[in-house]
Amino acid sequence: MPLPEAPSPAKISALRVELEALRAELEAEFRGSGTELGSDRPGLELIGPEKPSELRRLSVDFFDYSPVLVPLLQGHLAQLVARVFSVAQVRAVAGACARHGVPLTCRGSGTGNYGQCVPLAGGVVLDLSGLNQLRSLDATSGVIEVEAGCLMGDLDRQLVEAGRALRLVPSTARSATIGGFIAGGSGGIGSLHWGFLRDPGNLLGLEVVTLEPEPRLLSLDAAASAPLNHAYGTNGIITALRLPTAAAVAWVQLVVGFANWEQALAAAQALPATALELQSITLLENDVALQMPWPTGCSDPNGEHRLLLLAAPASMEVLPGWLADRGGALLWQAPQGQSKGIPLRELSWNHTTLHWRTSRKGWTYLQLLLPQPEGPCLAELRRRWGASICWHLEAVKNQGAARLACLPLVKWQGETHLQQLIADCRELGAFLFNPHVLSVEDGGLGVVDANQVAAKATYDPAGLLNPGKLRGWLERNAPL
Repeated sequence: MPLPEAPSPAKISALRVELEALRAELEAEFRGSGTELGSDRPGLELIGPEKPSELRRLSVDFFDYSPVLVPLLQGHLAQLVARVFSVAQVRAVAGACARHGVPLTCRGSGTGNYGQCVPLAGGVVLDLSGLNQLRSLDATSGVIEVEAGCLMGDLDRQLVEAGRALRLVPSTARSATIGGFIAGGSGGIGSLHWGFLRDPGNLLGLEVVTLEPEPRLLSLDAAASAPLNHAYGTNGIITALRLPTAAAVAWVQLVVGFANWEQALAAAQALPATALELQSITLLENDVALQMPWPTGCSDPNGEHRLLLLAAPASMEVLPGWLADRGGALLWQAPQGQSKGIPLRELSWNHTTLHWRTSRKGWTYLQLLLPQPEGPCLAELRRRWGASICWHLEAVKNQGAARLACLPLVKWQGETHLQQLIADCRELGAFLFNPHVLSVEDGGLGVVDANQVAAKATYDPAGLLNPGKLRGWLERNAPL
């Protein structure tokens, strides 16, 4: 379905004039009250055509992982960026956009891979990275309330001081914002135990600003927040989140080598069924391991497949022997946060794709949940596709059961070949999370979520939030 045209320069100019006036009012309000959290924060910052490089930088993410998305998304730029530092500023920008009929696209750090924060219809990009405070931590429950623009790395450092840690983090945790992770992510390090972000219990509540002429500030409970979880910011402006945390663990990083792929795969399949406390299990085929930048002190690969683990210290009494009995050789270990060079978790999830593409141009990737047992599917795909596909697996929990996800590296041979590979994966029983599509639905379950569409109607009645990304909204009035 066609996207709306970008607003005219005159409309953007009128919007900017209004925001400039609102900025002065907000600063005067801050000076007079001192009651709002962070009342000493900077004022609303506006970035327009006078800074074209900034407009370009703040209009993209890592969608270039997908050769399919590049021609669809390149060239779509914000006409104005509003960088906010308080909820009052968010409400001011939202209200002005609604009154002028200007599209608004929310942005954190731009670490996503699917074009979530690319403004397809131009308009305003709302940069929420300045909204970055940990508001509260309940000492009894461990529940936190944190603003959407808080960097996850900064947040985890604050939590460690209280003996807590985030349950789920992406491999980009050092640079990703917590709001962007909830709005655009799905799982990551910790999914071995805690499953995916949309599993009940991983999101307890949201603070949301509506996109209306007089924006409302709403506090949503877990049930009401669910439709905004992994919705690309299409159906509400998330300003703060309530999340559970876990007890902090001094994880040990392990690199284990296997000469035999079947033994390595068997170890990855069996580890989740043990009583060993693990935060992540990553399996890299030998060709993939060769392209990774290993931590200081970890030897370069010598043809072996590599299993990467984050294990609790108590597990170390059993784990090395358990691995050795299954053909694994412990190649390197170091406490997380105390090793030099790249941390091990930045060799997992989509950081693996990042490193591979740095040295191997012309490759892309897929995201699969493999059927069980996993071996036959992987073997048949290798038989059909040979060296044009390489294996990278991650252990996860799906609906309470241990599973293996696969983020295979795929040689780009055109869209027809990619679609054939996707069809082969589905034929063999794999469930696909497609990273080569624009919409929330097609990148996930593949079907329209009526609750997501209903939330957009409630919190964004004019459909101005991140237009073009929620297929259910575009199709709601389509003829049958």
